[in-house]
Amino acid sequence: MLQFIQFAITRAFMALVTLLLVSLIVFSLMEMVPGTCAERYLAFKNTQGQQITIDDIEAEKVRLGLDKPFLQRWTGWVGRVFFKGEFGDSCILRLNINQLLGDKFLISLGICLTSLVLAYLIAIPVGIISSASKSKWLNGSLRFVSYFGLAMPNFLLALMIMLFSTVYFGETLTGLFSKEYRDAEWSVARVLDFLSHAWLPIFILGWSATAFALQTVRALMLDESGKLYVTAAKARGLSGGKLLWRYPARHALGPIVNSLGFDLNRVFNELPIVATILTLTEAGSLLLESLARSNDQQLAGAIIFLLTASIVALNFVTDIALAVIDPRVRRSVMGQG
Repeated sequence: MLQFIQFAITRAFMALVTLLLVSLIVFSLMEMVPGTCAERYLAFKNTQGQQITIDDIEAEKVRLGLDKPFLQRWTGWVGRVFFKGEFGDSCILRLNINQLLGDKFLISLGICLTSLVLAYLIAIPVGIISSASKSKWLNGSLRFVSYFGLAMPNFLLALMIMLFSTVYFGETLTGLFSKEYRDAEWSVARVLDFLSHAWLPIFILGWSATAFALQTVRALMLDESGKLYVTAAKARGLSGGKLLWRYPARHALGPIVNSLGFDLNRVFNELPIVATILTLTEAGSLLLESLARSNDQQLAGAIIFLLTASIVALNFVTDIALAVIDPRVRRSVMGQG
């Protein structure tokens, strides 16, 4: 048990170090954008007809603390993020980033995680059955479905569903809330309204995630099924579902669990395009807006850091879960032979 606690503490320390390094990289990228936040904001004000002088820019730099050394600014920023959960103000919009994001990031994270859960709930049992089945028709059909899912871009699927719904039902299926619930407080009615809209981005993001996971599960199962320990189990009289779930499936699921952080990152990377097509007001669309249009690196940096923190936290949880469910990892962690 002591070894397991040491393992968990080591993983937690590595996660913290990773977050610190990520915060340094994100902050450095924010600093490397041409022009300081003060210059970009005042340049924006200049386009609105206001006359901006050099003295105005210098005064704005002092107000924002941009006259301080880089290391001091980074430690101040990371300290506010880690201990207060504060990301400061948006460079262009001049609004508090925490208020600007609100529950948008949690909504985005929830959509992505739900898409992954849906993908694995389908892909794991289907992939296991496919690997054990001798039916050419079943394997050929599943192979076609998975290849089609990988080949069909999510944005094209979103456009097809929107076009079909508009032509046949007169409903565009855009947005995450109805008009009356868009700015309302959370309630049972608002949650139900959200669920009635959120199924579409969840389905679209889960489409390719399911196809990818299905291919992975099937390949891992086929690899494990051909190993000597499975042959030895068959020689001892094990067969059917008992053999399948006790040996190859149990070992094949380890890499699947360990790749959840990577899959979350991949799904979130697809979210901004889908969000733009479906006009979703969440963190994915805000990230695209801040990077491609307004050049608001403070807002983009906050979203990227939150996403990375979510991935690091998920990786930490999967490391612990893997040590519990996989006998090989557990033996190495517990110091057993």
